[in-house]
Amino acid sequence: MSIDVLNETEFQLDELELVALSRYVLGEMKVHPQADLVLRLVDEAAMETLHVQWMDLPGPTDVMSFPMDELRPGRDGEEPEEGVLGDIVLCPSVAEKQAAQAGHATEEELLLLTTHGILHLLGYDHAEPEEEKEMFELQRQLLLTFLATRGRAGA
Repeated sequence: MSIDVLNETEFQLDELELVALSRYVLGEMKVHPQADLVLRLVDEAAMETLHVQWMDLPGPTDVMSFPMDELRPGRDGEEPEEGVLGDIVLCPSVAEKQAAQAGHATEEELLLLTTHGILHLLGYDHAEPEEEKEMFELQRQLLLTFLATRGRAGA
């Protein structure tokens, strides 16, 4: 599995933890082991440009997902599809503000946003209440079990 982190910001983070989380989530979602994923960290100006261009919404946002081969979670007993999962673009400065409001560390917010972005790449959405409930519960479970394996649950 190829997971690249492109940090185009001044923000210092544990790239290895983002990669470990991504590997964990992709494994739990039974994504093909040869799937490719790129995590790109950008500043607010770059994120705002993407947000306007792709969503026609003003201002920067926290995370955007750009699927490539539209891979879906694997199913038990079936071989998962090979391909390029896509790109997740994160904005650490927006994540930092959200983390402060939520009362946790920026790094934890980035882990949450990475999990969120991967689920979007796998076809999950939260436009409808039922979809939101399913996606956010899965996101919560994945993140908590990852943190527990790292000895950071409840951190």
